[in-house]
Amino acid sequence: MAGEAMYIASVVGTYWMVSISMVYLNKILMSNEGISIPAPLFVTWYQCVVTVLICWLAGLCGQRARSSAAATTQYTPVNVDDSGNSVPANPPRPSFFAQFPRTEYLGAQAKAIFPLSLVFVGMITFNNLCLKYVEVSFYNVARSLTIVFNVFFSRVFLGIPTSFKTILCLGVVIVGFLIGSHGELNFSLIGTVSGILSSLFVSLNSIFTKKVLPVVDDNHWKLTFYNNVNASFLFLPLMFFFEKDIIMNASSQLTSGAFWSAMSVAGFFGFSIGIVTVLQIKATSPLTHNISGTAKAAVQSLMAFYLWGNEPTLLGVLGIFTVLGGSLLYTFVRMSENAQMMASPPTPPQQEMPARV
Repeated sequence: MAGEAMYIASVVGTYWMVSISMVYLNKILMSNEGISIPAPLFVTWYQCVVTVLICWLAGLCGQRARSSAAATTQYTPVNVDDSGNSVPANPPRPSFFAQFPRTEYLGAQAKAIFPLSLVFVGMITFNNLCLKYVEVSFYNVARSLTIVFNVFFSRVFLGIPTSFKTILCLGVVIVGFLIGSHGELNFSLIGTVSGILSSLFVSLNSIFTKKVLPVVDDNHWKLTFYNNVNASFLFLPLMFFFEKDIIMNASSQLTSGAFWSAMSVAGFFGFSIGIVTVLQIKATSPLTHNISGTAKAAVQSLMAFYLWGNEPTLLGVLGIFTVLGGSLLYTFVRMSENAQMMASPPTPPQQEMPARV
């Protein structure tokens, strides 16, 4: 029992560490011109390339792990009990890398995933632009409207009804967004609009992901590979038109080992967040994962006041906790409604009344 608790605590702690570190490191790369360059598209493109390379390497390790496991299974030892009867030995635990499929880029699948890749590019571009222009303490507030767009698009595209309790939770989030925006001392219109657009694309990304997952056999890692390969190509013309001169004039940073190390670590964290998210959900539950994410966002915002020197205001802090409180209430409401839907028996078909003669 103690060992299980330690494992859960280590998984949750790793999720917090990776998630917070990724945000802080990306903030440095997006806004600190002494270390990085003012080219968010280039920075985002490089992180996509790093993810592609990691997926490829993980696929090779996964293929080797599955081959090794198959060879081991053929020669599984048989234990013998005290009576001389053979008892099958416990099968060996699968390797961590066994979950990663071998990477291959097929034209038909890449074409089917291309619309999602367009949304993905918009999502990560506006997310990094938001992080570039707003304070880290305001970052979660600026991107807080994701659940609002989730409910809206689910209603419009999927026909999922919206309960009154859900609308109240969304109202709390919107009020928190407005309070936080009004209380932000270094308010950036570009950063806030980028945060809103990032929230919109995050919501669209979840809808498109559900649509195209069957194309890659419902394998999340295959989709990650295709998405980042497509995005790596899509960013090239954007970088050429918008950041060509900036990149050409950044010779000091482009020849700096610290710059490329920070870029590579940020790319690794971008890939790792997917792994630790899955691990946290498996070790706890979807509800606990959402609660952990909400608590992490609160700590991340409060730490930013100290680490980044952001000056706190009453309305700013109130906006942060109003947004996070509304998000947490929404999580509980959705979990409760889903549980009620699963527990309620299906409605029997009504019999037609016989026609009167």
